[in-house]
Amino acid sequence: MERVLLTKKGAEKLQFELKKLKSEDRPKVIQEIADARAHGDLSENAEYHAAREQQSFIEGRIKELESNLGVAEVIDTSKLNVKGKVVFGAKVKLYDEGADAEASYQIVGDLEADIALGKISLSSPIGRALIGKFEGDEFTFEAPAGEKAYEILEVSYDS
Repeated sequence: MERVLLTKKGAEKLQFELKKLKSEDRPKVIQEIADARAHGDLSENAEYHAAREQQSFIEGRIKELESNLGVAEVIDTSKLNVKGKVVFGAKVKLYDEGADAEASYQIVGDLEADIALGKISLSSPIGRALIGKFEGDEFTFEAPAGEKAYEILEVSYDS
């Protein structure tokens, strides 16, 4: 399995999810299965089948999280000192020349990416285009909707 890059906050969030799944969600669904079994005939017991499906999801997610966290390389972005260069974990403020608007993103690993939260994947088209650039650089890249042009207004590395 290839390494998984995570910011410190991203790793903490996944560890919290794993702990919750193991200490709260797993015991709860086991109890739901036991309660459903007590109702008799399992072949027509919707509660039993729903609980078993939920258990399967929980166990799969636990395995996925344990696997990813086991090979994760956690990068503390607050300790980076690369003088305005865009690297993994950097927060960038961009000027979108086509839309005449500003946008802010943090470059994170695939597991943390969430565009609604302004977290873009290192492997996304814009993430790949940003890596290695510096504050003040202008660049274009091919987005799914066509070519986009940006200027990097600010780069920061806080956690």
